Amino acid sequence: MVQLGKSEVNGGSQVRSRKKKVKESEVEQAPLKHLDALELKQKLKERLDIREQRSYGDGDSVPSTPPKENGDVSGDEATETIITKESCSKKKTRSGETKRSEPKKPHHPFVISVQMDFMVGFLFLISLITRLVFLDLPRNVVFDEMHYGKYASLYLKGTFFFDANPPLGKLILALAGYFAGYEGDFEFQKIGVPYPENFPLMTLRLIPALCGSLITPTVYLILGEMGLSNWAGALAALMVVLDTAILAQSRFILLESMMMLFALFAILSVLKFRRFAGAPFSMGWCFWILMTSVNMGLAFSVKFIGIYSCWLCSFLLLRSFWKRLSLKQVSNLQLFFEFSSQAVLICVIPILVYVGSFYIHLSILTKAGVHDSLMTSAFQASLEGGLSSIVDGQPKVIAHGSQITLRHTHGKTCWLHSHEHVYPIRYDDGRGSSHQQQVSCYSYKDVNNWWIVKRPDREDLAVHEPLDSIKDGDTIQLVHGMTHRALNSHDVAAPMSPHNQEITCYIDYNISMASENLWKVQIVNMDNSGEESARVWQSIGSQIRLIHVNTNQAMKFSPRLYPEWGFHQNEVAADKNHDQLDTIWNVEEHRYTKHDEDKRTLERELFNAELIPQTPTYLSFWQKFWELQVKMLITNQDNVQNHNYASYPGEWPFLVRGIAYFISKDSNAQVHLIGNIMIWYTGTLSVLAYSTILIIYLLRRRRLCFDVPEDVFQEFVEVGEVLMAGYLFHFVPFLFYDRTLFIHHYLLAYVFKLMLTAFLMVHIYEIAMNVVSRKWLARLVAIGVVCWILATIYVFVQMSPFCYGFFPMSASQVKSLKWKDTWDFIIHKP
Repeated sequence: MVQLGKSEVNGGSQVRSRKKKVKESEVEQAPLKHLDALELKQKLKERLDIREQRSYGDGDSVPSTPPKENGDVSGDEATETIITKESCSKKKTRSGETKRSEPKKPHHPFVISVQMDFMVGFLFLISLITRLVFLDLPRNVVFDEMHYGKYASLYLKGTFFFDANPPLGKLILALAGYFAGYEGDFEFQKIGVPYPENFPLMTLRLIPALCGSLITPTVYLILGEMGLSNWAGALAALMVVLDTAILAQSRFILLESMMMLFALFAILSVLKFRRFAGAPFSMGWCFWILMTSVNMGLAFSVKFIGIYSCWLCSFLLLRSFWKRLSLKQVSNLQLFFEFSSQAVLICVIPILVYVGSFYIHLSILTKAGVHDSLMTSAFQASLEGGLSSIVDGQPKVIAHGSQITLRHTHGKTCWLHSHEHVYPIRYDDGRGSSHQQQVSCYSYKDVNNWWIVKRPDREDLAVHEPLDSIKDGDTIQLVHGMTHRALNSHDVAAPMSPHNQEITCYIDYNISMASENLWKVQIVNMDNSGEESARVWQSIGSQIRLIHVNTNQAMKFSPRLYPEWGFHQNEVAADKNHDQLDTIWNVEEHRYTKHDEDKRTLERELFNAELIPQTPTYLSFWQKFWELQVKMLITNQDNVQNHNYASYPGEWPFLVRGIAYFISKDSNAQVHLIGNIMIWYTGTLSVLAYSTILIIYLLRRRRLCFDVPEDVFQEFVEVGEVLMAGYLFHFVPFLFYDRTLFIHHYLLAYVFKLMLTAFLMVHIYEIAMNVVSRKWLARLVAIGVVCWILATIYVFVQMSPFCYGFFPMSASQVKSLKWKDTWDFIIHKP
């Protein structure tokens, strides 16, 4: 038998195929005009069979119609007619089955199709269960419930209070209490106080718990919107559920869960907006940019640290717009309108939400309360009930002979004060003083706060008609009412602020130190209408600076305290820098001097001053709003104090310490804010691992090693732009804070770290499976993740008693859970 080579066999089959094709071509291209009807029908059938075989058989490409020959018009037209009819009557699939045309589906313009992701519902459900179970336990005031619960009660009473954070979160809590029928009669005196039976504890705690539960599916949706694996989203959401710090923070009357939810909603909205970036001003474009802006405003209006989420959203919008700049088909004018519209919306709408929350806040709080003294005299007088230290019908115009108290307008509440004690001859640092009468800013009402306004060229102190009113730019003397010594300053270093100038009440000790007791009145908030009456110094409303005539320095409040020789009162000094809030004062109490025959008569008049409330003074919303903004800013800056459970931001990634929220009097049952250490440390390692892998990818690409697919690399980079940037935006600023901080300030940054951790786990698995192509390695990664999840669940179960606060634990049980020496669990029962 003759054996043929493979090439010869293939060659023979190729020759036969070519011959068959030639034969078919001859049949197909043969002239048809000279054939009778029977032959014409047979030829057309053969041509159709050949075309169908080519279309669905060997796949060779042929012209859709045979080339026309001269004089063959009628035949070809007949052929095309038959083919058209055949093709319209039926269509054949590749399998040879007949496929009939489907009828057109009817259009229903008012039908809304809804799709539900089962995983979203499941994650929300398990999160809801962990947060709502035993929600009314412990039935005692827990940590900052003492503040936020009290604020909700004051809203319901309409009583003014001051807080250093915006009002939206507290308004939401008060609204929940209102619908529950709560009238605000519980005082929230201190941590651990039991709630009364009729207090709607479940309702007030339900709002933070719902917000904390919604964080879980929101995290899942964010990763899905980024185009990441559903497994990554589910893993990140599971970490949120199993973290004990987020759980504890979501179960009580606190604001963090609300702020975190609004911030994550803003991030989700901006990611959805990026899908519509190529269709500017479309329905989706407008809706999602509006949702982004509203949620930015809501986050910032709950707590000021929501501003970092606003920065992240702005960064993501700018990043998206930067990519559009490279599209040549988009005109410059269109890009300008897109950018302007986005910039206006993300600036104006959050501001409107923020201002709107304060409008509601000030509309409700119309009655005088315990925090009035923190505000200016004019603000206090605008509240119902007035200010008890402002007399009914007191004169407005400050004149020669006016008896006044000068209050520090902004910042700490205190009044210009003096007494018979003098500065020491030498201070502790060896510097000498003038040894004259002390001047300070005293935080309590006192008869030594009274001063008398005097013209330098007049000796009497009584007020006569017509009034000798004091105007902007006039020079005066201030005489201390009880000691009759004039306010003075000179070129001597201040006791506690050597870079400033000393202020005293002048005493002549025959030491060749001339009196320098002339002061120029400068009205800061003077009406610029040009009318003479606008220049008159008035009580309550006029904010003034006192400029020392000889040295041109302004009298200012100093936050420094005198030592024991000054009774720990605040220093008052003179500063050459006039333009600062600490140099602004206003007259709070005011009366005219009636008798000045002798010192005793004047002292009796000051002692016997009756303090009667006056009718409310009107202040516009904007006046109150701006005063609150200044006061909140100053209060945040002054919030530098020690706390037993305060922590430094550098300690947060390592879970150095938590916060004790509550401890039972009867057992060691307690609420302690402490995270799941498995998740916590894995997240910290993931931040380092992501940074390291990114550097490796960049270096290899620089070396032209493109072993990682382009789409995988771009996904890795995009994750960094959103999640890594989100972590840094919400963490790094705290490193520069000069105030008391707690670990709960880290929780929003922590959520971004959890999402980054989940992505990195799935990314490593996919690299092992698809790039390295080692199934055993991928399986090893998967097994490691499963083991890690089981360990995380174990830690959650062990530490969960600290989240619920009603499980009685023995001392040994508490000690066994102290896995780090720095954890400060409380043990007071054996």
